[in-house]
Amino acid sequence: MACCCMAVLRPWPLFLRVARAGAHEKLRSLGASAAATKKYPEQEDVRGSESNTTRKTFQELQKERQKQAQHTVLINCPSKINEKKFLKYLSQYGKINSHFFYESYGTHAVVEFSEKESIESLQAQASIPSSDDESAVPFKSRLFALKLASALEVSGNQPSIQLQKQLTIPINKLIQKLCLAESIEQQLYILTEEHQLTDENLRLRFLVCSLIRDVATAYFPESAVIPFGSSVNTFGKLGCDLDMFLDLDAVERGRMKKASGTFSIEYQMKCVPSGRVATQRILSVISECLDSFGPGCISVQKILNARCPLVRFSHQPAGFQCDLTANNRVAMRSSELLYIYGSLDPRVRALVFSIRCWARVHGITSTIPGSWITNFSLTMMVLFFLQKRNPPIIPTLDQLKNLAGAADKHIVEGNDCTFVSDLSQIKLSENTETLDVLLSEFLEFYGNFAFNKNSINIRKGKEQNKPAVSPLYIQNPFEQTLNISKNVNQAQLERFVALARDSSWILQQENMGHPSIGSTQPWGMAALLLPSAALSANKDKKKRQRGPASERIKSLLESLKTNHLSGNSTADNGKRTFSTRAW
Repeated sequence: MACCCMAVLRPWPLFLRVARAGAHEKLRSLGASAAATKKYPEQEDVRGSESNTTRKTFQELQKERQKQAQHTVLINCPSKINEKKFLKYLSQYGKINSHFFYESYGTHAVVEFSEKESIESLQAQASIPSSDDESAVPFKSRLFALKLASALEVSGNQPSIQLQKQLTIPINKLIQKLCLAESIEQQLYILTEEHQLTDENLRLRFLVCSLIRDVATAYFPESAVIPFGSSVNTFGKLGCDLDMFLDLDAVERGRMKKASGTFSIEYQMKCVPSGRVATQRILSVISECLDSFGPGCISVQKILNARCPLVRFSHQPAGFQCDLTANNRVAMRSSELLYIYGSLDPRVRALVFSIRCWARVHGITSTIPGSWITNFSLTMMVLFFLQKRNPPIIPTLDQLKNLAGAADKHIVEGNDCTFVSDLSQIKLSENTETLDVLLSEFLEFYGNFAFNKNSINIRKGKEQNKPAVSPLYIQNPFEQTLNISKNVNQAQLERFVALARDSSWILQQENMGHPSIGSTQPWGMAALLLPSAALSANKDKKKRQRGPASERIKSLLESLKTNHLSGNSTADNGKRTFSTRAW
């Protein structure tokens, strides 16, 4: 069994202890988005205040945001800019629906016009940059640079513009906010609020897809570039990659036209040996265009021999790492399925975000490919756990399939990807368990799961015997012969199990489930996120104690706490300090 990953309970900072009585005000001052208001579903019906009947379907939301993106431009602005003058200047081209600013290799503005004609007017007035040393490639996109007519236009007295955040807050600041909450449930909703994609970030992601589509349509006028994965499935974290799908469906539909009359006509096209070869050639051409003509697209790589061929690049003005694929419709259906699960009950997203954050802090997941458990695998594990509750919190995939209508039927490359898309057709769960219970039960569930013989299957919602030898077997919900966690080795699985057991034990300790006045240590989810808890994960197995896990944890925690308090707990004037060096 893997080593025990133990949480070192650091002294709670003085200002947090003092602020306990005024937690709501402090949360607001720290930007925790009104923790005591109806923003957090724990104070309402646990299933959320928005009825399923009012929620847009996945496709409706996609089309709405794609339309917004087509009416939007991206403008690189001077570092100090007068917002009112900026908007007045752009208003001469048409009515502006919305705008916001953000920082990524300079200040940028995302501006949505009411009419597409406004963008054409703006393009007609824009000039091509000139340089004595370089020659500009005259590809006219919707990415602009705003130039000032005079340096006098910039002054130190300009009112500062509000920049929308593009990344999550540092872990130490997150822990501070969590310590100010009033319950573990509220902690999980605060964590979700801090990590989830903002509306502005989503708009920017759809805009980048629309800008890439402008390049692709030079060769394929009927194509579309659609985001999938974390960007649209409701589980995306600020800073996550942007996965894009080159959709040539409109071109393919031309094959299905039936002849009428004596004659019919068809395009002459080049033929290649297989669909995979066609995909590789199409992506190869698109990558060359992005590298040669795409403004802001840098570090373009062709990865065409992968199982799913793709083009990887960075969109520097947006600050996104992008992957462009084609012929990847199963992934699109997976995105819609997760969107449905994330929309059914607010506890689903809160638990997924929290478990992902917990795993990332302790090195269970990684941004580097390898033998780690992936975020997608973790999400499947959370969904499976929620299907196992009594009563279940979310339905199984087979149950969603049984609710599907004729329009919901999708067979992709021989895989049955059918499930209901209308949220109003799905009955809400009667389960009312709170998030603190679910968090504790999740850790207990997987700390004792029989990974050696059972697989995880959200289609059935129950354990099944492993169809193949693999430390962790999570069945792909659509390509059912595949194991989405095939990359995970035994050592990484054991680290996850050990961390789940130790974290479960910590939550069971006195004062860990709720704050107490005068407490000297983080509690609840904040205690589980202390990165120092992962330090013991790298100790040599020979140095580990052989006693029961709970006894080892208790002994080490007491020892660490005693040593920390005696050696590092005081600073100037004898006041307790809050070190963040380990974060």
